[in-house]
Order: sequence, then C-alpha cells, then structure tokens
Amino acid sequence: MLNFDDLALRKVKLTIHSSNMSDVLLSKDGETLYYLARFERGFNLWSTNLRTKETKMLIPLNSTGGGSMQWDKEQKNIFLNTDGRIVKIDPAASKQESIGINGEMVLNVAAERAFMFEHVWRRTKKTFYTASFHGVDWDSYKPDYLQFLPHVGNNYEFAELLSEMLGELNISHTGASFNSINPNGDQTASLGAFYDQNYTGAGVRIEEIVKNGPLDKASLNLQAGAIIEAIDGEPIVAGRDLAQYLNRKAGKNTLLSVLEGTTRRELIVKPISIGEENGLLYRRWVLRNQAEVEKLSNGQLGYVHIPGMNDGAYRTTYEDVMGKYAGKKGIVIDTRFNGGGDLVADLATFLSGKKFMDYTTDTRSIGYEPNFRWTKPSISLVNEANYSDGHCYAFAMQDQKIGKLVGQQVPGTCTFASWEALQDNSIRWGVPPVGVKAMNGKYLENWPTEPDIKVWNEYELVWKGKDQQLEAAVKALLGD
Repeated sequence: MLNFDDLALRKVKLTIHSSNMSDVLLSKDGETLYYLARFERGFNLWSTNLRTKETKMLIPLNSTGGGSMQWDKEQKNIFLNTDGRIVKIDPAASKQESIGINGEMVLNVAAERAFMFEHVWRRTKKTFYTASFHGVDWDSYKPDYLQFLPHVGNNYEFAELLSEMLGELNISHTGASFNSINPNGDQTASLGAFYDQNYTGAGVRIEEIVKNGPLDKASLNLQAGAIIEAIDGEPIVAGRDLAQYLNRKAGKNTLLSVLEGTTRRELIVKPISIGEENGLLYRRWVLRNQAEVEKLSNGQLGYVHIPGMNDGAYRTTYEDVMGKYAGKKGIVIDTRFNGGGDLVADLATFLSGKKFMDYTTDTRSIGYEPNFRWTKPSISLVNEANYSDGHCYAFAMQDQKIGKLVGQQVPGTCTFASWEALQDNSIRWGVPPVGVKAMNGKYLENWPTEPDIKVWNEYELVWKGKDQQLEAAVKALLGD
C-alpha cells in the first residue's frame, strides 16, 4: 500500500549527479535505477544502487538523441530505442546487442500527403496562439491550396505548398521545409584563407590566412602573397571555381603546390569543413570588434557578442563581462544577427543590476553587492537580422530602460516556435502556439522595435572593415 500523505515532503534525489536525462527504469527488486544520461556529448546508460548510491556507467552508447527504454516480460533485459535502432541490453552482464529489423510497406503516397496536409491545417487551427489569426480567415485558405495537392510530385513541392499556405498568416516562426541528406553529395572544404580577387594569373593568391585555420601552422611557414598553383597535383586554372578542387576533402591529407616569389614547394594540409571555417571567421569578427572597441574607447569599454539565446552564449557573456571586463566603465552588448532561443529574462536581470552595498575600508573597495550582476552602463547593438528572442531582447532593453539600442529596426518576431516533423520526417513544419504580449496588452509579433540611435552600415565601408554601428555605440556609451 502506497502512503500518499505528505508526499511532497518526501522527495529524494535518486542520482548522485545532475545531468540531462532521457529515460529511466527501476529494477524488479527495486534496488537499482537505470537511466540514460548525457553530461557533455552523447547519452549513455548509467546505474545507481539506491541503497549504497554506487553509481557507474553501465554501457557507453554515445547516443545523440537519448531514447526510450522498456523491460522485457521477466524484467531481465532492457530494450532501448535510440538513434533509429533497437538495442537489447543485459544490465546484469553489461552487454548489448542490436536487434535487426527488416520489413516492407506499400505506401499510398498521395493519401499520406492528403493526411499530412489535413494535419497541418487542422493543428494550425487548433493551436495557433490567437483566435483572431491576426485578421486572417484561416478556414478560407484550405480549399485554395487543397486543389493543388493532386499535382504535387515530390516532398520538396509538398513542403513549398505547405509554406505558401502557412505564409498567409504573415508571421514569424511559420512555414515548412524539406530536408534530404545525400551522403554522396558535394561537400566543399576550405583552406581557411582569403584570396586576392584582383589576381588574374594561374592559381590563387593568398591575401590573408585565417587564424587557427589549416594554413595557420608554424611548421608550414606560409605567408600572405603566396600562390597556390595546384591541389593534389591538379593545376588551378583560371575560370574554374576553387571549390571544385576542394570537394569532399575536409579532414583529408591534401597536397598543395605553392609558389612563393621564385620558390616552389609542396605542403600537406588538412582542409576543414565550411561549418568549421564559419566558426573561425566568426571568432575573427568578434576579436576584431573587441579590439576596435578597446581602441575607440581608449580602454574604457568592453565588448561581447551574443550570437544566440542559449546556455553557451550566456556563459561566455557572463565570463567576459564579469571577468576581463569587470574593471571597465561600460560594456557594448552586440546582439546583431542573433537567431533567438530563450535568454531575455536572464540577460535583462544580469544587465540591470544596481549597486547597493560596498565591501570597503577607508582607502579601498574589495567588492560590492550584487557582485553577480553588471551594475555599470551598457548599450546594445541590434539590427534587421535579430530574430525571435533576439527581438524579445531588443524590446526588453528599451522597455525596461536598461540601455540604449543602436543599429537598425528589429522586425517583430518575439514569438515562441513549435516545430514538428511529420510522419514522413523529411518534412518539418511549424506555427507559433504561444505569443508574447507587452504590458500594454499588445502582441510583439509584427510590432518592430526601433533603435534609439538608427545607423546603417554602408556596404562600401563594411568590406573595408569599418563598422559604423559599432562606432556609434561606443560614442554614445562614452557620452553617457
């Protein structure tokens, strides 16, 4: 007989550590807890003896998506569904074996698409965050788009049809997309360099080597001005895109034939993926902005960029602001191109600190309260690419009078997304089920935020390395 009296007062932490947990099972005798947990990388199967608290990783799985677990009838073996496969686990012996699955299905594709169309339309009607649909007659659009469904030939066209219908709502976080992974498709690699666009000879001439890229190795001793004449023995000819020479070479030893003045030599490097290169270029941009703020403010201000509203971005921001910039008089918070997430409350709280106590002697201060919040002035950079929580942030900074906004108008996209993969999971769609209202009762969706100081970065100056918005933010914060 279970005793439910004072149940809320009898809570006990069963695991000895905190982690991202996916699923949990209790052994038949109630002695052992089995759970899927992730700390940094993938999910693994752990066990904890509930009496002795002995905890160990039972089986390393490195699962990316967690999974679900189920006992067999005797509660002896665990069946785990993870990453598109089923695994049978014997926890007593710490053994696992894959369960082979093979089957065929005759699919009525047209009927499936008709069902998915109906699902998208109906769920939008039932879950959309405002009954008014912002003035759109949602019912009227169903027959308009349904008539085209018999003429859809593939999932790319189907996703386009759904996107067009959902686009009638004229709001953010809405649409459909088709995703197809081709393992044999083109995958351009990168050498991590900028090339001289005015060079017309054979090969490509290096204008800048990106820091920490494949060519930025002391052992290579490669400098700007060197000409790459051939890749893996294939001469680089004029008129042919460099990407063709680097196709599917990421992470592979690649031979470069290089001309430096009158000297030719061969180098072996490992190109990186475009995603890895983007990370290096982002870091290059942030470091350039930090140096620029340091220079323009004569060392008085700090600079951080928040690319997305997530845990990693907050940790980096907190570390920089309360670490290397703790002694600065003010901070420039750059949120341009912020893709969103859910961090506006944390940032608003962090940046709105007010000093109310000083730990001091007659001659020097050794600390203050609150010592975990920024209590000095800040200014925020925003632009037309701030999205979702990136717009929530811009609105909050202005509405709560935490600091001025510099840049361009931020579109009204402060809304919560809800994305779903259909049963044919090559198609993903979504509409927002929750909106965000200001205290005046007005939805922030389609209500843009105007910066206090409006500055446009002129294209012809951007490519020369000049950031007019950053300069205006520094000038304004110093003035304040």
